[in-house]
Formats: sequence, C-alpha cells, structure tokens
Amino acid sequence: MGQETVAHHITATSRRRVRIGTRGSPLARWQTETFLRTVQARLQQAGPHFGFAPDDFDIEIIAVTGDQIQDRRLAEIGGKGMFAKEIHEALLDQRIDCAVHSLKDLETSFPEQIILACTMAREDARDALIVRPGIDAGAADFRTVLPQGAQIGTASLRRQAQLLHARPDLAVTLLRGNVRTRLDRVKAGGIDATLLALAGVRRLGFADEVSLVLDPEQMLPAAGQGIVGVTARADDTDLLALLASIEDRGARVVATAERSLLAALDGSCRTPIGAYAQLDAGDHLRLTGLAARGDGSFLLRRSLAGPASDAARLGAALGAELRRESPADIFLD
Repeated sequence: MGQETVAHHITATSRRRVRIGTRGSPLARWQTETFLRTVQARLQQAGPHFGFAPDDFDIEIIAVTGDQIQDRRLAEIGGKGMFAKEIHEALLDQRIDCAVHSLKDLETSFPEQIILACTMAREDARDALIVRPGIDAGAADFRTVLPQGAQIGTASLRRQAQLLHARPDLAVTLLRGNVRTRLDRVKAGGIDATLLALAGVRRLGFADEVSLVLDPEQMLPAAGQGIVGVTARADDTDLLALLASIEDRGARVVATAERSLLAALDGSCRTPIGAYAQLDAGDHLRLTGLAARGDGSFLLRRSLAGPASDAARLGAALGAELRRESPADIFLD
C-alpha cells in the first residue's frame, strides 16, 4: 500500500460520524435535510480542511414532548423548552452532536455546555393568514378580510393578542399540530381561519394555500421566526468550526437583537411578545418589539435603531423599555 493510500485510509477510518438531531415533524425534517445539504456542499468546496467528509453525517429523529401533547398550549406543559428538552438531553449525553431547530421555538437560555452554534439565512419572517373557502381574501388587511365573529384557530398568544387588539369581536380557539394538519382544518371549514409562519408554509411547498401575507405593521412576528438555528456542544471545536463556516451573518445579527429583547422581557409562552429586526445594506439595524395581554386589551409597540454591532444592546434596551411601559401583570407566569 503506497504512502498516499495509507494516509487516505487512516483519515477515512479515523473520522467520526456526526449525528444531527431533529424533531420528527415534516417541517423539522425539511429544515434538517436542507441544513445537511448545505454542510455537504461546504465540505465538497473546502476539501479535507475541516476533517469531515460529506458522507460523515446521519440524521437522528428525536421525539419531543411539545409534539406529543397537542391538546394544550405550550405554557401549560412547560413552554418553548418542550420542543427542545429531549434534544438538549441527547446533546449532553453525546447521543447526537448537533441539532437543527426553528429558532422561534428555542428558549433564550440553554443548559450549560450547549450553544447556538449557527444561524442559517432567514426566510420571510412574516405571518400568513389562511381562510376557509367562501371568505373573500381580496383585501390587503386581515381586519377587513375576516367576517364579524370569525373563529380563528391558533396556539400562539402573540397572534391572539394582536388579532383581538385589532378585532375584539373575533373568537380564538386552540389549534396545534403540524402545518398540513392546520391547513386541512381550515379547508374543512371547522374554523374560519388560522395564522402560520410564512417561512414554514413556503418550505413545505404550500404557499399557494396562503390567503394573505401579513405585513409586520399588522402582525409582528415572533423572535427568530423564519431562521433555522443549530445547537451544539460548546467544547466540540471541530464541529463548531464547520458550523461557523456556513453561518449567515445577517441572520445572526437579527437573531441576536430579537432574542436579547425576549430575554430582557423574560418572556414565557404566557406573555405575548413579538420582535422583528431588519438589517439594511449599510449595516444599520432597526428593531421593533411588542408586549401585550393575551386578550388584546393592552398592546405596546416600540422601536429602536442602531449599528449591527450593537444588536445585543439594542435588544436588551428595547426589552427594558417595553417592560417599563407595560403593566407588571402581563409578565407574571
């Protein structure tokens, strides 16, 4: 066996396999497969630089509590952490090496030794309205599209608060499940409408079922909406270097601002909070935040702007401002 062949054999046999954890929903699988293709393309471009090869990766489906319990709001079963608890445990136990998440479903603080290692380019962050057959969605504003007393299915207190603030006559009913399940519920006429993240609808190929895309001025998105985030162990230096090489800087900047706002408000799934940051070509960041009561009786929006390098500070400052100007009771668990 020649020297070059021996070197190749040693490298190939000593490489580790990287296990990528994900939830089992169709959207989670789509996001994970897209992430894996991005990693593989980077490795094909970089060659042996990172110490991994494109075929060194496996996807592991992990059942999480948030997907198993569908008849209650997240706040009643432990909040956003219920979408990641079992995945965090698998990371810490080294049963997986990284995990792919919808960033809006991740809590703002992780267990020790787990970090947000990578953020992928943001899809459209806006919310989409889907109405049942028979409702004319020709208007550009959900406030005029929805009929009097319409029944809206959602599990999001953020969406509920903004809907009821604009239209107190609406009736909100709990609706959870994957994207296809919720679209089918509307199509069957069981409810008049629902709202979904446009990013997820597009990623799954259901964009033609959207009735109206809501401008953030009408419906402020959730922090991190439209961004795929990847978590990993803080000491896994080889994998962290690879993940850093596919990071989207713009997504990291806006995610930092939005999640800093959320952290400053100590937001739980019991508090309707929205956060949306936009980064322009001049590296100027504008962040808008919202705090509200679930019944829509109180809603406060504020904005701050500054350089991208101040993303964390802007988020913390705007969160503090919203807290100062809001009734204390809306932040109680």
